[in-house]
Amino acid sequence: MDALTALGLSLEGQAFIVFCAGMLLLMGMGMNMALALVLTGAGMAYVLGFWDTQLLAQNLVAGVDSFPLLAVPFFILAGELMNSGGISRRIIDMAQAWVGHIRGGLGYVAIGAAVLMASMSGSALADTAALATILLPMMRDQGYPLRTSAGLIASGGIIAPIIPPSMPFVIYGVTTNTSISALFVSGIVPGLIMGVGLIIAWKWVLRRIDLPEGQPQPMAQRLRATAHAVWALLMPVIIIGGMKSGVFTPTEAAVVAAFYALMVAVLIHREMTLTALGPVLVRAAKTTAVVMFLCAGAQVASYMITLADLPGVLTGWLGPLIEHPKLLMAVMMLVLVLIGTALDLTPTILIFAPVMLPIAVKAGIDPVYFGLMFVLNGAIGLITPPVGTVLNVVAGVGRLPLAQVIRGVNPFLLTYVVILATFVVFPQIVTAPVAWLR
Repeated sequence: MDALTALGLSLEGQAFIVFCAGMLLLMGMGMNMALALVLTGAGMAYVLGFWDTQLLAQNLVAGVDSFPLLAVPFFILAGELMNSGGISRRIIDMAQAWVGHIRGGLGYVAIGAAVLMASMSGSALADTAALATILLPMMRDQGYPLRTSAGLIASGGIIAPIIPPSMPFVIYGVTTNTSISALFVSGIVPGLIMGVGLIIAWKWVLRRIDLPEGQPQPMAQRLRATAHAVWALLMPVIIIGGMKSGVFTPTEAAVVAAFYALMVAVLIHREMTLTALGPVLVRAAKTTAVVMFLCAGAQVASYMITLADLPGVLTGWLGPLIEHPKLLMAVMMLVLVLIGTALDLTPTILIFAPVMLPIAVKAGIDPVYFGLMFVLNGAIGLITPPVGTVLNVVAGVGRLPLAQVIRGVNPFLLTYVVILATFVVFPQIVTAPVAWLR
């Protein structure tokens, strides 16, 4: 600390260096992200003269003491129940019955299933794991190049944070005090555009791949597969319809989703017994613990960031751009792209959303639009190396080298970057549907 003081830095500058250097060092050591946030927050508290273990403990509790955050464990549980109870498989079977015979049909199945599953679970990792588990072996057997197939499945998985119900939207809304219902509505059209973008990219990739066409399934078999998936298709209708009509809040929607998935898995599909429910609950609890610990740790760092007035410092840096909202938005998106290569989506939201949103609002940028762009950018980071959490999931499930999956995801990653840039230039693509739907 004496060395930092000798450089003539203010306390706020010293705290900023402690935060950045501490996070880079601890991440480089492979430390758990939540624990790294707590330790860097504690270091900032020491530099700023606010060292108090009771203050740190209070912020840890405050980070998870939020009613809307109750949606997180229930959406996670709903995703686990979907995968274990046969709901996800029926969606894939239905998609395959309708488009599986087309040249490269399993790719279109993956995209269609990704969009449908995104409207149910809101978890990129859960959807990606389900898609990769079922579709990658089928693609391998039918001669699809595994590198490109894995890249497509990973890219489809990150639609889940955008189409409602979205767990990242819940975390963003709680962190920034933005309407979660409005964020959910804002994700519908962009999520569908992402699906269309993947279709276009897949058609372009298919030009260099020699794949045969299959025989279309009889209409009776297609209708049978659709009938088997009808309970799964009703799930997003109930969730989105219930929130749109005001029957329940986003938090209550998560409970409804989990309960509905449980009833369908146990009583209708009968692919899950009450005995098998135990491991599902354990997996959901483990994932919930990871997310909630991140929320707690980020609250410590966020509180110290506020005390150090780092938002004010960032505002000073970006001040000249406030008169040019689109240029400011482009710069912030570039910054978030760089951050996304190193940080997962949840800590990115918890740390940087409260810092950047006030600057965006000051420039006249709609907060719901900014929230959509922030989460979309962070979701793209899930398939951006070197961290790329979703890439690691696909590599693990498919038993593929991570470098191979990274090469396969490039065409689809480029498609998402083009979509992100389009939303920056034409924000009406996001804001107009939100105004109409609300």
